[in-house]
Amino acid sequence: MRMDLSQLPITHRTVIPEEYIDAMGHMNVMWYTHLFGKATVALFAQVGMDRDYFQSGRGGTFALKEVTSYLIEVRFGEEVAVRSRVLGRSAKRLHVMHFMTKGHPEVLTTTHEFLCTHVDLKIRRSSPFPEPVAAAIDRLVASHSALGWNAPVSGVLQP
Repeated sequence: MRMDLSQLPITHRTVIPEEYIDAMGHMNVMWYTHLFGKATVALFAQVGMDRDYFQSGRGGTFALKEVTSYLIEVRFGEEVAVRSRVLGRSAKRLHVMHFMTKGHPEVLTTTHEFLCTHVDLKIRRSSPFPEPVAAAIDRLVASHSALGWNAPVSGVLQP
């Protein structure tokens, strides 16, 4: 079945400014990381891990592994949207995939799959997600699992 990305929430949208463009005339790879980071912040807020959560010292997340696939170049002035899918979790880890698109109709430009771990910021070690956060993540996993199509995961990241 074809991926219907419109079923996923947009977690970030922007128009690419000139300063994101490199000598080859397309968006430099560091800006993909930046935009996927903004989408991650929005996604985390949906499950209760917002700025207040992190600043309060209740917990945080550390990135463990990332796989980015560049499919179509992104250029100055183009509007991009990032849609996010929660693929799964364990007691301490979270597996997510972002999909960057451009144009109307949307064309997939880039996928960004990542694995992170929840941490206790007092001791800076992995720790289980608190129950309210875990329950919110589980609701997203269930919703995203019911989409009727499989995410094009790399196969190298496991929660």
